[in-house]
Amino acid sequence: MLHPATAHFAIVLPMVASIIGMVYIIRKERFLAHFSTFAIVVTAIAIGVAWYSGNQAGPKIFEFLSADGKEELLEHKKMGLYLVISMGIIALIKIIGSISKRFLLEVVAIVAMFVISGAVLLQGKDGGEIVYEYGEPFESYKIKQTLKEAVGSAEDAEECDEKVELYEDAIDSLEEITSDLHEALGIKSDKGEEEE
Repeated sequence: MLHPATAHFAIVLPMVASIIGMVYIIRKERFLAHFSTFAIVVTAIAIGVAWYSGNQAGPKIFEFLSADGKEELLEHKKMGLYLVISMGIIALIKIIGSISKRFLLEVVAIVAMFVISGAVLLQGKDGGEIVYEYGEPFESYKIKQTLKEAVGSAEDAEECDEKVELYEDAIDSLEEITSDLHEALGIKSDKGEEEE
């Protein structure tokens, strides 16, 4: 899964671009204007890649999340889209300002970068909550749900053989959940080693 790696770049680069922009505002040297523009464009691309990779990863983990986690993931996706659009606009403003040598336009883009940096930090915090709070982490929510269903069904069953079969089905479901999650996250399964 590429999203964790791309998200880390998308979190760090806005801060780097903001600092480079601030140095340009203070020193007002043309090469810094171009370097600042380059940093903002690279940041916009990085945020776009993080959003795209998140759109690829989201559906793979959606079913493993609790109800609150699913809602949080949808909000996270929406905020990611807003960040991509905002960064595209900021990059465009900075490019126009740099080419036309309109310092005020460049300052507007750089100040907006500071705002985006804060928003990106909040987006990263939300992403961490999805993984570590709402995902419980991912697998455990589905395991708890499967076990609760098995216990409920077994309590309703009258014969011991039927209860055993329900628990065996639950164990099979747990193995399938683990396998599906590992596949979604790109983790190699050592199932073949266990069978040997």
